[in-house]
Amino acid sequence: MPLTLTEKLDSRKWTTGDNATVEMVYILTGTSDDVTAKNLIASSTASTYNGLVRQSIQIEPEWVDTTRADGQWIATVRYGVRPPTEVGESSFSFDTSGGTQHITQSLATVHRYGAPGTTAPDFGGAVGVTHDNVEGVDITIPVYSFSETHYLDAAVVTPAYKGTLFSLTGKVNNASFKGLAAGECLFLGASGSKRGADDWEITYRFAGSPNRTGLVVGPISGISKKGWEYMWVRYADSEDAAAKAIVKKPVAVYIERVYEEGNFAALGIGT
Repeated sequence: MPLTLTEKLDSRKWTTGDNATVEMVYILTGTSDDVTAKNLIASSTASTYNGLVRQSIQIEPEWVDTTRADGQWIATVRYGVRPPTEVGESSFSFDTSGGTQHITQSLATVHRYGAPGTTAPDFGGAVGVTHDNVEGVDITIPVYSFSETHYLDAAVVTPAYKGTLFSLTGKVNNASFKGLAAGECLFLGASGSKRGADDWEITYRFAGSPNRTGLVVGPISGISKKGWEYMWVRYADSEDAAAKAIVKKPVAVYIERVYEEGNFAALGIGT
């Protein structure tokens, strides 16, 4: 389903005074993944509004259908008084709530129970095996989402620099970056707004996923993958003599590179 973000008609709730705030409420549809939902809202809403700075994004699911990777979320974006900042200052935030991934292979089959007088077939860790398919299951996986807001001199934020941000979006780090090894950090993009004529406020968003070694899939061991590489398993029919059944078992594992690499030092916010 396409991702759609719509602000509710009765969205904006104000408080006034020295600690003025405004809350905007949105409806997001088209994903079952909370990390995808939050990242889209962050990239699609302004970092500032009417002199106030975006302080938080809260999301709650109205419904989620993981089988179709679809869902609907209510998002509340809160803006408040901007603290005094100067060029060169920075702020940081992080979130370790994780993401979801569809897997077809478990770490281990803990128990197998057959009907009385029968032996449950051994599928070698394959999950949700049917007559001709391996359906799998959605699980929560470690995803370290973090953002950094930097205040840059207007002379730094040139068209060429904006082009650098654009070209690095959707790439993974080719060297160690912010404590993450090469291949572990995905740049989700940046959003910026100019404050007067002198400086820019730019928020950079990232997601981290750990590199893995020593993975085991059924009888296949010694598997390694970088954090944002994609692993998939090929299955084939095999005979389970004890259960007297034809079963699906893993016969090959593939590691695919699906993101290009980039030099994150070019962001100019340290490594």
